[in-house]
Amino acid sequence: MRLPSRVKLVEVGPRDGLQNEAVPVPTAVKIELIDRLSAAGLPVIEAGSFVSPKWVPQMADTALVLAGIRRRPGTSYPVLVPNLPGLEAAAAAGVDQVAVFVAASESFSHRNINCSIDDSFGRVGPVAVAAMARGMTIRGYVSCVLGCPYEGAVAPERVAEVAARLMELGCSEISLGDTIGVGTPGRAQAVIEAVAARVPVERLAAHFHDTYGQALANILAVLERGVGVVDSSVAGLGGCPYARGASGNVASEDVLYMLDGLGIATGVDLDGLITAGAFISAHLGRDTGSRVAQARGRAGSEGGAS
Repeated sequence: MRLPSRVKLVEVGPRDGLQNEAVPVPTAVKIELIDRLSAAGLPVIEAGSFVSPKWVPQMADTALVLAGIRRRPGTSYPVLVPNLPGLEAAAAAGVDQVAVFVAASESFSHRNINCSIDDSFGRVGPVAVAAMARGMTIRGYVSCVLGCPYEGAVAPERVAEVAARLMELGCSEISLGDTIGVGTPGRAQAVIEAVAARVPVERLAAHFHDTYGQALANILAVLERGVGVVDSSVAGLGGCPYARGASGNVASEDVLYMLDGLGIATGVDLDGLITAGAFISAHLGRDTGSRVAQARGRAGSEGGAS
């Protein structure tokens, strides 16, 4: 297998993982979670989003979270912004990296953000221009790259077109998301190959949900195609509300355990990550979604830092 010697882990738990929690998570808990994730050595931690609190009330305190965290040298704390007001709020909070999002499915775009894919680029474009004018870096998310809850399979060529448009807007990194977790390794590789024909593979990230238990297999498959950035969520927090039976994002602990076993460097401490996952799971009052953390809890620590 041709695998990268190093992988960058992008922790999305504090934003993508918590945004759909029905009960408000206190600001202090979010700060503590991010600080624990920082201490584990994660290079990127998505700290929140500046969206309308009407639509995502769980993220209403993002500015307070950013003001309260202990920023670790070498770690970046990006936020998601959907529009220019969100970008202005992010700038006021001292953010230097933002993320924008579009869908590869017309139906999902209409259901999720009430506009077509073309119209979504009309919203994202001004955000990208303003962000670059402020010296910010921009990450682009593409949702539904391997399937849509309304349209079914999504053509790899459509994903490639959307990703290429994001690159043209100035996105330095583009995360390809299997939003409903229906992908399989062969299909995941096909999407990477199609997108890499238009976007350098070094600028691509993988974002898999584990609805069908395929996330780790999919990650390994795209690593074989040159992807070196992986999104994951501590304790497997989150998931897509549109996917029946969705079990959440792939757990950061499980991804790290696999990468450690492959001898791939990350700079992230597994025990520290497990501790962070246990902290937020205890607050939420449920078991961790990480199989590795569950096994460690039953069998005791077996060591393992990368």
